[in-house]
Amino acid sequence: MYAALWRVLPGPWWVRVLILIVLAAIILYLLFYYAFPWVFQTLWPNEESTVGGGG
Repeated sequence: MYAALWRVLPGPWWVRVLILIVLAAIILYLLFYYAFPWVFQTLWPNEESTVGGGG
């Protein structure tokens, strides 16, 4: 799969590496700001609970 991706990208090797770095950065951005918060809210609902609750 990676070899096929490498062959599809245009330009010399350094342009391909640059394109892959930019694509990885975009994917990480989307994961951290959209996917991971949604998964966190879905799996662990925000329930207020305290231990000891002394006031």
